Amino acid sequence: MKTEPTIILNQEDITIKVKRIALQILETCLKDRSIVIAGIEKNGFILAKLIAENIKKLADKEILLASVSIDKKNPLSPVNVSIQPADYQNKSLILIDDVLNTGSTLMFAAKHFLEVPLKQFKTVVLVDRNHKNYPIKADFKGVSLSTSLNERVEVSFDHPAKAELI
Repeated sequence: MKTEPTIILNQEDITIKVKRIALQILETCLKDRSIVIAGIEKNGFILAKLIAENIKKLADKEILLASVSIDKKNPLSPVNVSIQPADYQNKSLILIDDVLNTGSTLMFAAKHFLEVPLKQFKTVVLVDRNHKNYPIKADFKGVSLSTSLNERVEVSFDHPAKAELI
């Protein structure tokens, strides 16, 4: 018997959490003139755009938005970024994904950015599942869940946006 998904976050919850995360990023990057926001495709990039929009509404900062492409089934394959290393060198970089599950996607994406000197490096996820296999954490998160391994979390940014436990 298949059970119905449980909504963890609805549209309003996500909107509130995105604004809070934007404020946390601003507080961390208070003295920075520009911030690099890098979102892991697909949902991480959508979340990154929402956070960048909120930061622009709240402060006069230059935001450089980048999309990060990584093969989640083979994270050792090359990571592709829509901007060049010179664009983020010696800057504050925020790496964003929708769900932190085992940590492999965030870890291998982070490894890519650490090949260039950065002013600071922070990570953001909307949902942290607390099942990490890798030593990486989210500096800023929307919600932290303790779930079983056979459950999964799915984030949809369709209208209305929601995060579900399936």
